[in-house]
Amino acid sequence: MANEIELKYGCNPNQKPARIFVENGELPVTVLNGKPGYINFLDALNGWQLVRELKQATGLPAAASFKHVSPAGAAVGLPLSDTLKQIYFIPENAGELSPLACAYARARGADRMSSFGDWISLSDVCDKATALLIKPEVSDGIIAPGYTDEALEILKSKRKGGYNIVRIDPDYVPAALERKQVFGVTFEQGRNDSPIDAGCLQEIVTKNRDLPEAAKRDLLIALITLKYTQSNSVCYVKDGQAIGVGAGQQSRIHCTRLAGQKADNWLMRQHPQVLALPFLPTIGRPDRDNTIDVYISDESDEVLAEGRWQRYFTEQPDPLTKEQKRAWLDRQSGVALGSDAFFPFGDNIERAHRSGVTYVAQPGGSIRDQNVIDTCDEYGMVMCFTHQRLFHH
Repeated sequence: MANEIELKYGCNPNQKPARIFVENGELPVTVLNGKPGYINFLDALNGWQLVRELKQATGLPAAASFKHVSPAGAAVGLPLSDTLKQIYFIPENAGELSPLACAYARARGADRMSSFGDWISLSDVCDKATALLIKPEVSDGIIAPGYTDEALEILKSKRKGGYNIVRIDPDYVPAALERKQVFGVTFEQGRNDSPIDAGCLQEIVTKNRDLPEAAKRDLLIALITLKYTQSNSVCYVKDGQAIGVGAGQQSRIHCTRLAGQKADNWLMRQHPQVLALPFLPTIGRPDRDNTIDVYISDESDEVLAEGRWQRYFTEQPDPLTKEQKRAWLDRQSGVALGSDAFFPFGDNIERAHRSGVTYVAQPGGSIRDQNVIDTCDEYGMVMCFTHQRLFHH
């Protein structure tokens, strides 16, 4: 390891020189292949913290898919159902997937449009099964505490041998104070090292107090994901994985709507009519993902109109009506929702309910807390006050 790595440029090509370095000791990262850039390392170091905390909180291997310093997806290594294997496009000959491979498939599959060209973070040593899933995806790079020889060989073959592969020291502990400069002014603060664990979920403020272990796990995943998401942010989680992340919005209701729409897309991709779409065998992975995204949107004519559908399908699919989509989403439940700061109005809960949210965790502390609680009670939701704000900038 060294104490400095020179970068090609900073956030933009005109921002030179650029480097990452530590003033004392050695960097905790080693570049095994490629030449990662400034934003790559921002994604890598944020993503590593996220997956490390997910594993600490759940005991399960974890993975994250980062784009522009916010996660597009994050997940733990629970087994995949046949439906999830289909919507994540797991090859039929993939064989048995390791828990880490399942975590990666879930993280990458949450929002495939946003994950295009992502940075991958893994909590555990990357194995062959995970590397084989990563190989066909468009990705900028990966960070993990290690790689098996087989996995490293597979990953080095990506991007004509230029795929960015970074190893991090899993025992590295950063200084208690962190600094950054903005416009020549140095900011200093204590690291946000407050633990996110079951203790955060003890104060249930709603009439419904039934919080199963799986729901606790999903709420912790939501909160830990938010800890490393650009604020304002809201996260929807289902069955051990984020299914919708709304990041960097000035209004909390816009966070909730944005994340809710992404959650709806994830849920709609499991609709039988979507699963049965007759794609041309020649369609590429990015075009297929975009076609599904458009098909389940309100602009489905863009891929279904005469003269257009022939580009994507072997036969013209029937559209999904607004009523069909609403009926499918109304069947959903058990979704967990986390917020990095308090909900100021009950409209956030109203929107969350439309995406099957049953469990909510938020700091509390608004003068309208009772209105938010009352709205949860109206829908039989369970809500916890964590008293822990999770702003991240």
